[in-house]
Amino acid sequence: MRRIPLRLKLTLAFTGVMAILLAAAGIALSLLVAENLDSTIDDGLEARAGDQAAVAIATGGTGNVRLERSGEAFAQVLREGRLTATTVGAGETPLLSPAQLREASRRPLIAERRVRTTQLRMYARPAAPFVVVVGEPLAQREKALDSLRALLLIGGPLALLIASLVGYTLAAAALRPVERMRRRAAAVSAAETGERLPVPLANDEIGRLGRTLNEMLSRLEAAFSRERAFVSDASHELRTPLAILRTELELALRGEHTRIELEEALRSAAEETERLSNLAEDLLVIARSDQGRLPVRIEDLAAGEVLARVAGRFQTRARVEGRPLRPDPSPGVIVRADPARLEQALANLVDNALSYGEGAVELSATASNGTVEIHVRDQGHGFPPAFLPRAFERFTRADEARTRGGTGLGLAIASAIAAAHGGSAHAENLEPGADVWIAIPS
Repeated sequence: MRRIPLRLKLTLAFTGVMAILLAAAGIALSLLVAENLDSTIDDGLEARAGDQAAVAIATGGTGNVRLERSGEAFAQVLREGRLTATTVGAGETPLLSPAQLREASRRPLIAERRVRTTQLRMYARPAAPFVVVVGEPLAQREKALDSLRALLLIGGPLALLIASLVGYTLAAAALRPVERMRRRAAAVSAAETGERLPVPLANDEIGRLGRTLNEMLSRLEAAFSRERAFVSDASHELRTPLAILRTELELALRGEHTRIELEEALRSAAEETERLSNLAEDLLVIARSDQGRLPVRIEDLAAGEVLARVAGRFQTRARVEGRPLRPDPSPGVIVRADPARLEQALANLVDNALSYGEGAVELSATASNGTVEIHVRDQGHGFPPAFLPRAFERFTRADEARTRGGTGLGLAIASAIAAAHGGSAHAENLEPGADVWIAIPS
């Protein structure tokens, strides 16, 4: 069954149901027609039996001649189980059995019996002290029923065949848009992600399916574009430190150099190696966040202590650059987060503020409406307005950041860490400066 096409399965199911319905309708129709014919025969027999009862009472039950002249082919008059009058067709034997005769003497009775080669339907009624019986051959009834059955046997399969063909045509027409979508989907490749499936105009299940699949293709196209951009940007970011590292090592191997020159070359190589290591770690965080597998170990943390630890890591750099670094104690604010990941995210925000901002850098945490917000503010020029909506995208950098050699992953990693905690990252410009924060559900 799994190998049978869907349109054929639908047609077979439709044909099976129609066959059952037609068979049931044919049986019901036959029974109804037979009942109607029997009712018509019974009504006629009742009227004729009444006429014969009047004749039997008037003649004392001995009116054979009048019984024959009445036109009845099958009629009898009985008294106490004995025939007093009968037609030639009815014969000289009572048409009723003793039990039927006893019942007919009390109330009207309908019965069937075969007389020689003729099947009769009989109506008997009391006409004290007689019992009158009239009969009607069932040949015409059986002939009518046989004609009806023959018509049903011929017309039923023909109607079933026509219904099956119509059902197959309708199923094929209904599934034709699906086949068009299938062919187009088979032609879509990774190199042509802009292709879309043909969607029928009707707002039915197939139309909704096509629109849903096209929306999925749009999401996949966007995901492919992001991945291509990610690979391209990562390759670009890796190429520069690798080129510098190779150049420094090649220069160190060429000719004769003083110890100071070799130390400078090795120091530069070490710096580029560290940069490569940091970039690889950042890329690993981004990759794990994409797969939904960025590990976090949730703990209850005092926000003020976290801010103090992060600020302590940058105090020396801040003093050298003459930039005050002010962590707020944020008393009573508890944040549920992974301490290592949270400090990594805040460190990226502080590093960005020191690298691209100006003036004092303030760290604070506030709790409201079931969310803890941890802010990092500076007093510089803020984000370029055109860059602000893309600040948390990967490898996106403002022009100033590009000149200073940033990788464009700091804010993206902060956003990924916030998302791993069920939160989000935000940024806005102040007067003056910029405010970047992460919000984590408490």
